[in-house]
Amino acid sequence: MSSVLDWLVGLMRTIGAPGVGFATALETVFPPVPSEAVLPLAGYTASQGHYGLVAAITWATAGSLVGALVLYYAGARLGAERLAGLAERIPLVHARDVERAMGWFDRHGRTAVLVGRLVPGVRSLISVPAGVSRMPLLQFAGYTTAGSLLWNGLLIGAGYELGEQWHLVESRAGEISNVVYVVIAAAVVWFVVRRWRRLRRAGR
Repeated sequence: MSSVLDWLVGLMRTIGAPGVGFATALETVFPPVPSEAVLPLAGYTASQGHYGLVAAITWATAGSLVGALVLYYAGARLGAERLAGLAERIPLVHARDVERAMGWFDRHGRTAVLVGRLVPGVRSLISVPAGVSRMPLLQFAGYTTAGSLLWNGLLIGAGYELGEQWHLVESRAGEISNVVYVVIAAAVVWFVVRRWRRLRRAGR
């Protein structure tokens, strides 16, 4: 894995922010390459002046969307069962990973695409059940972009701030996910309360 990360660093330093997009698309389609390592590393490389922080987050989000669309169409064309079989042939990936993503989607519905992008181990493969169920493409793209933007911004920003200690982010990825869950839950509560108040005023 270290050789892959070294190659990605060289790519990002050579072609700049578009290299971040390529790296993120790769880690989305190929789960053994963890975003918890790639994204902080992209932030660290940005801190060295190879490209800007905003450009890194923008390209990373675009790469996430491209990778997610590849898996979405794979789910739509091949189905969950065939993809689970293929997963067994990929190093460090198993059929149960696809099954886990399918279960997550079944429990949470379409919002799983948004929230699932923030869950290590689910974030990449959540696109598969979305494709299998033929989730509306624009809705899928919107949820994927929103979730990816949040996740990418947090991890790239952390790597940017930590500099040479960027590797500390990977060990804290679970904690970062928990913080994001709290933020999303608070946002949902705020939206519901605000909506309820408006309806209540309109009914007077």
